[in-house]
Amino acid sequence: MSIGNSPEDERPFEDPSEEAPFSIGRALRQARISAGLTVDDVSTATRVRIAIIRAIESDDFAPCGGDVYARGHIRTLARAVRLDPAPLIERYDASHGGRPAPTPAAPLFEAERIRPERRGPNWTAAMVAAIVAVVGFVGFTAFKGGDEAGSKNAVAEGSTPTAGVTASPTPKTEKSVDEKPEPSDSAIAAAPQDKVTVQVSATDGRSWISAKDHNGRLLFDGLLKQGDSKTFQDSEKINLVLGDAGAIDLFVNGKKIDDNFQPGAVERLTYTKGDPQAG
Repeated sequence: MSIGNSPEDERPFEDPSEEAPFSIGRALRQARISAGLTVDDVSTATRVRIAIIRAIESDDFAPCGGDVYARGHIRTLARAVRLDPAPLIERYDASHGGRPAPTPAAPLFEAERIRPERRGPNWTAAMVAAIVAVVGFVGFTAFKGGDEAGSKNAVAEGSTPTAGVTASPTPKTEKSVDEKPEPSDSAIAAAPQDKVTVQVSATDGRSWISAKDHNGRLLFDGLLKQGDSKTFQDSEKINLVLGDAGAIDLFVNGKKIDDNFQPGAVERLTYTKGDPQAG
């Protein structure tokens, strides 16, 4: 098991003027640093290119490609660093001519109603149904009459019916219902020996996490809310990035990892089939 490096050494920007104008880029950068995230971490979490993130933190929105994309990037980055995006969007609209007026919708035309075609009664079907009913009634009457005649003949031949005894019906054997086994308390309690299984649980708060397999394929990338849990499995190894490691409980191959992660710390971790190693 290997533990990755800490976030890059960055100092929040301090404006010597107490009345400095509100800056979208400065607010995003300070929130990112306060959250203990690097530009690479935010880019991985939001899938926004590093060059665009650095440009926005410098209040340069030209690389965004337009106001619509700029608003979307601002909103995405603000949520990634746990910042309310509404004031930032209002500031952007105020400094870039305001939000464009909505385009009026085109008038709708009422579709022509299609009247169902009237059809006459289906006499053929009615006649067939009547014939079937008559045949069924005749068959039922004949069967019932034959049953009663057989019972009378049995009594006449000397069979004395037992009074007060009712034949008990043959108990029906109930088919066993295949019940689904209840899930175990832990999704990794029976982890296979030939694979690495990692369970991530947000027990003490929420945290952004990213998980990749041994080929670098992204298994999960997003925010894990408090109480949520994710399980990842691979044939060789699982690579993790935890945005707030102090809020996470880790289980590797059925065993809990006690690393005493600090709240707000960003951790990069790798686990294999042999983890956790003794000692």
